[in-house]
Amino acid sequence: MFQDRYSLAFKLYPYKRSPDQDASAPVRHPVVVMGGGPIGVATALDLGLQGIPVVVLDDHEGIGMGSRAICFAKRCLEVADRYGCGDPMVDKGVVWNLGKVFHEDRKVFEFNLLPEEGHKYPAFINLQQPYFEKFMVDRVRELQAEGAPIELRGKNRVDAVEVKDDHVVLDIMTPDGPYKLEADWLIGCDGANSPLRGMLGLDFSGRVFKDSFLIADIRMKADFPTERWFWFEPSHGSGASTLLHKQPDDTWRIDFQIGWDVDRKEEMKEENIRRRLDAMLGPDVDYEMVWSSIYTFQCKRMENFRHGRVLFAGDAAHQVSPFGARGANSGMQDVDNLGWKLGLVIKGKAPESLLDSYDEERIHGADENILNSTRSTDFITPKSEISHIFRNAVLDLAEHYDFARPLVNSGRLSVPCTYDGLSLNGPDVLAGGPARTRAGSPCPDAPLGDSFLLEKLGNDFVILAIDADAPEALEEDGVSARRLAVSASDDPSGALKERYLGDAVSAVYLIRPDQHVAARWPAYDEAAVRAAISKACGKD
Repeated sequence: MFQDRYSLAFKLYPYKRSPDQDASAPVRHPVVVMGGGPIGVATALDLGLQGIPVVVLDDHEGIGMGSRAICFAKRCLEVADRYGCGDPMVDKGVVWNLGKVFHEDRKVFEFNLLPEEGHKYPAFINLQQPYFEKFMVDRVRELQAEGAPIELRGKNRVDAVEVKDDHVVLDIMTPDGPYKLEADWLIGCDGANSPLRGMLGLDFSGRVFKDSFLIADIRMKADFPTERWFWFEPSHGSGASTLLHKQPDDTWRIDFQIGWDVDRKEEMKEENIRRRLDAMLGPDVDYEMVWSSIYTFQCKRMENFRHGRVLFAGDAAHQVSPFGARGANSGMQDVDNLGWKLGLVIKGKAPESLLDSYDEERIHGADENILNSTRSTDFITPKSEISHIFRNAVLDLAEHYDFARPLVNSGRLSVPCTYDGLSLNGPDVLAGGPARTRAGSPCPDAPLGDSFLLEKLGNDFVILAIDADAPEALEEDGVSARRLAVSASDDPSGALKERYLGDAVSAVYLIRPDQHVAARWPAYDEAAVRAAISKACGKD
């Protein structure tokens, strides 16, 4: 049998005895994160960059086996960039913007996910999850060397939790035996099968899809372009649908839809996987099998992501089908949303109730992802004869008519959601302002000379003044906002004007630390900006 090629030297946080294990009483930490995967490490980066001590506990010593997630979206990369590890991800990853859809052996149409210029990061990169995690852990090590209060503790398995009014008590098992810790805040980033969720007696609600998909990662030299190719009912007959993606290191991800009533043990035999691969690639293509798995997926979420002093993020809080690359990408958006809020609460600059907005906003995001993921899955895997007929009719029409192409759903790919109408949003009174940058929206990037807008926004509250006057800084009840003054003329391409001014001649935006728009006006109004900062911090 082939060997898993991803179990290579990614033992990133080997077990090391902590002084906490020798303490006479449980040591109290501001934040403990349960789970050392990408979402847990991202949480540590976010809090550590704010100077907040954080301990990550994981029952392993590094990155798990298999490539798992491979598709990382622009927004996810922008978040990673603010943490200081976006560039190495793009340098290693395979950049792609173009996708093609086929029915049998006919190309139905193609689409460009980033048709506009003026963004630092591409629409997507393909990068095996072990690399994604490694780059984040590398960044943790850099920050630790600079004094950041981040700890990664491998082989520290959490066996029990007790939730108190103002803290959480954890029972932890290590190779040297058990010990206890206390945490002011516990964040569950421990994956889809979340032991923490089970310990608290919490569950998911949602839908399980009765279908099976075989993933095969193979290494080969091939002349396929760097694009996303999706086949409905491929003529090679190796699955009801097939997806092909290129990854780094001459590795390719192939997904086969193989049906619900299959013998998984038989399907996972190497000779049967090769039979499907040979039918697709042809008998003369030489390849090496790297990793394989069979999965059945579900679209579910917890009823609430916050439970007192315990918060959940990533797959521990919500799950979607893989169509659209919404798993790891939405988890990174959870961290982006939670980190600044928890930071303000811990520093005493915002009320604890601000964390209820994490629940509000990220449940809104999860529901949007579940809706899109469910629609994709229903299109890809029709459940009745008549829905199958309609699906194929759409594909036939889309080959020839533009109007039908938006109806084809091979996975609506991950984009960040807008928090329309939610509680932290302030005034949106920029007459003629673009809809894409209304209050609650994620900030789109734009070129600014030899730099980009999102780089300059950073991780702070920012008063973005476009051809408008504003003070260099403003402090409201302990929360500071700095000014970023720019002019539409700074961007000859017109992207800044198109994305932030529209028909307006000037604008003032209040941008949150997660680079979502809190409010916007045609000109600076100190009282209005102060009120918007207060509202964005949950004080209104």
